[in-house]
Amino acid sequence: MTGPRDVRVLAADDQTVVREGMMLLGLLPGIEVVGSAADGEEAVALVARHRPDVVLMDLRMPRCDGVEATRRIRAGYPGTEVVVLTTYADDDSLFPALRAGARGYLTKDAGAEEIARAIADVRSGAAGLSPQVQLRLLERLAGDAPAAPEPAPGAGAGSAPGSTPAPAPAAERLPAGLTAREAEVLGLISQGLSNTEIARRLYVSPATVKTHINNLFAKTGVRDRAQAVAYAFRHGITGSP
Repeated sequence: MTGPRDVRVLAADDQTVVREGMMLLGLLPGIEVVGSAADGEEAVALVARHRPDVVLMDLRMPRCDGVEATRRIRAGYPGTEVVVLTTYADDDSLFPALRAGARGYLTKDAGAEEIARAIADVRSGAAGLSPQVQLRLLERLAGDAPAAPEPAPGAGAGSAPGSTPAPAPAAERLPAGLTAREAEVLGLISQGLSNTEIARRLYVSPATVKTHINNLFAKTGVRDRAQAVAYAFRHGITGSP
């Protein structure tokens, strides 16, 4: 019997051995694999038939690739989330998939626990991104971000000629009313750390970390960890303050 809280998962990959491997995810508690598709066309048809909660989507498949299938699934069946599971993590694969509506992105060297965690994350409204993908997003933002303006000559009242103005107090540098600890947690999120890893780094409980994350999400208006990474970079919070 399937428990009422089981997540219904559909696997889509053109390689039989990969599909068979993903079917084994059904052995994990809380996951029911409802079917598998050999290409994007079949994936869309099976989503219409089974209405899964999550599709594990390969990108390079015949007839209809994973990006197009993701776009069609998200447009026609918004209750179904998509986690990309692919060999490729280059920009030409990653960003079109995310723009098409994928909420998770893993490479095929991910273990069963990491895949299960990504499935749980997207079902809860968060993003299921591997640490490597989070880092690539951060690097892309770094490349797109405008350079910070240079301070005007002589800035800072009472400064001696040629001196560097003193930095603002930490509390004044933090946006959205973040506390120093919330900013520290945000910086660690931007480095790809999980809640458990953050708790170990800061010598606090995972429950405390979750509280800080809920608070900083509410203050900054971000919805998930991917948006938090982008926010952290935009505001220069990419490590411990």
